[in-house]
Amino acid sequence: IYSFCTLLMENMNQSEGFERGSSTGLGDGRVEIGRYATWTVSSAKHGNGVHQLRDGDDGTFWQSDGVLPHVVDVQWNKAMVITEIGVLLDHSVDESYTPKKLTLKVGHTHQDLVDIGTYELNEPEGWYWLSMVTSSYSVTSASLVQIVISENHQNGRDTHLRQLKVNGPPLNTTTSFTSLEMSQHANLR
Repeated sequence: IYSFCTLLMENMNQSEGFERGSSTGLGDGRVEIGRYATWTVSSAKHGNGVHQLRDGDDGTFWQSDGVLPHVVDVQWNKAMVITEIGVLLDHSVDESYTPKKLTLKVGHTHQDLVDIGTYELNEPEGWYWLSMVTSSYSVTSASLVQIVISENHQNGRDTHLRQLKVNGPPLNTTTSFTSLEMSQHANLR
C-alpha cells in the first residue's frame, strides 16, 4: 500500500480536494461501505458518539471531548475498494466546533497509514466529498481510513461532525465477456 499511496499522492492535482455534493456522493450508483466497518473516535461527549455520526440524521453529530487532534478511524476486516469519503458539516450552526483542517490517511494498519492529503475548509455548509479516484488510478484499496481533525474554525477546541460516509464502487453483478476464452472463466464452481 505504501508505494501505491505514494504514487496516488504524487498524481493528485493540488487543486483537487473536497467537492460539494449530495448526501449520496459524487457519482451515480455508489455503495456506502462504511456500514461494514468498525468505527472508533478519539473521544466523545456523552450522547454524541459514533452512533450519532452514523445515524443518518443531519441534526445529530459526533462531538469530541479533549484536545486536538481529533481522530475518526474506520476499519474493515479486509481490504475494501474506496471511491470517495463524505463529511457533513454546518458552520452556521456549529461555528467554532466546525473542522477547518482535515487530514485523510489510508492503509491496512495504524503502522502503515499514508497521508492522502490535508484539506482546508472555509466555513463549510453541507456535504463535502473527497474523490479517491485520480487520473492515474481508478480505485484506492485499504482496510483502514483515518480522518484527523487538526484545526477548527475560530480556534475551537472540540469538533462536530454531523455525518460521515465512505463509498465504494457501484455493484456490478453482471459481467459479460466478448471472447470465448474469458467467458469460460466467468463462473466459479
